[in-house]
Amino acid sequence: MIKVLLADDQALVRGAFAAMLGLEADIEVVAEVSAGDEVIAAAQRTRPDVALLDVQMPGQDGLSAAAELRKALPSCRVIVCTTFGRPGYLARAMAAGAAGFVVKDATPEQLVDAVRRVHAGLRVVDPALAAESLATGQSPLTDRERDVLAVARDGGTVSDLAKALHLSEGTVRNHLSAAIGKTGARTRAEAVKVAEDSGWL
Repeated sequence: MIKVLLADDQALVRGAFAAMLGLEADIEVVAEVSAGDEVIAAAQRTRPDVALLDVQMPGQDGLSAAAELRKALPSCRVIVCTTFGRPGYLARAMAAGAAGFVVKDATPEQLVDAVRRVHAGLRVVDPALAAESLATGQSPLTDRERDVLAVARDGGTVSDLAKALHLSEGTVRNHLSAAIGKTGARTRAEAVKVAEDSGWL
């Protein structure tokens, strides 16, 4: 029996996945959570073989939860399942230790197959997204540039960003300038949008 943990903030999606997987004779959904920061406690309580994690969730995103889960429960294999099939998300999911990456418009058969294959020790990646990722390449942003853009999403002055990140205003300006240049944007807001659309944030 393959024990599965589901993490998705949309109750309807989570319920549909649970119902679909529950129809399989060799799969049992042992936990369902709606926020990324609930994943570790649920996994430690139920000891799943496979965790199916959404990317965007309240509390903690699925990519961060995947990295923590790989440390807390190395025997649990992670599949990131998201609406947002972006190359940057795929790269970040693999870096976090995920064994699979599927988009939510996959067929039920594909999702069930992904669970079985990942449980068997294989990697499963949406083929169209894998091809796009190879064409796009890695994120050009450094970790600090990504941090600055992530905080800049909510607007605010350079001073506001500097306070939030505990950096000097000059350092923030330098990181913003570099990020704008690397994304080919003209403004900070444009750079944020390019980075989000690419899955780098």
